[in-house]
Amino acid sequence: MEYLLILVGCLLGSMPWGYWLPRLLVGVDIRSVGSGNVGGTNVWRALGWKYGVPVMLLDVGKGFAAALLGRWLGDDLVGVLAGCAAMAGHWRPLFLRFARGGKIVATTGGVGFAVAPLATLCAVVVWWIVFLPTRYVSIASMVSAISLPLFALVFDATWPVLAFTSGAAVAIVVLHRANIARLAAGTENRAQLRRSGRSAQVTRKTEASL
Repeated sequence: MEYLLILVGCLLGSMPWGYWLPRLLVGVDIRSVGSGNVGGTNVWRALGWKYGVPVMLLDVGKGFAAALLGRWLGDDLVGVLAGCAAMAGHWRPLFLRFARGGKIVATTGGVGFAVAPLATLCAVVVWWIVFLPTRYVSIASMVSAISLPLFALVFDATWPVLAFTSGAAVAIVVLHRANIARLAAGTENRAQLRRSGRSAQVTRKTEASL
């Protein structure tokens, strides 16, 4: 049963909503736009919030569903393993032939809400505290990810949850290494909260972001 739940988690995570929705709704291959990532942030920047927000919610949802199902039918360890499988699927989606996916931030949040809701909620608050004054999604994501295992420790999480939150923090920072280089060079893009999908640029930019 555990192996089946992990497989289900991988399949859920491999659903590339950031590729499917723009392709189906506006005929845009998001992989040829902006950073080329199929995560919600790139969809938002390229097509506007009306497309970006649904993608983000779906990315959160697939991580949440995978981990919750594993936890419900197993325990914290199975929930974490199924959630990690969803994160791996999001990073290298099976349905895109293991091409580059997203940077697992939203999917990690979904897993976190299933296995450590209070710690994850606190990490989300940290995300907004960092993002609002800076407008850097990358910095907010990394700081929030690093705070997650600390909050999990405060709330007396089980060892599988502590292992998951710590591993996720490391993975998210590693996946943002290009962003770190651009931050150091002063070339990282700041996010815009309001952007019209019709006015958004859908040609590939030389600078990459989340």
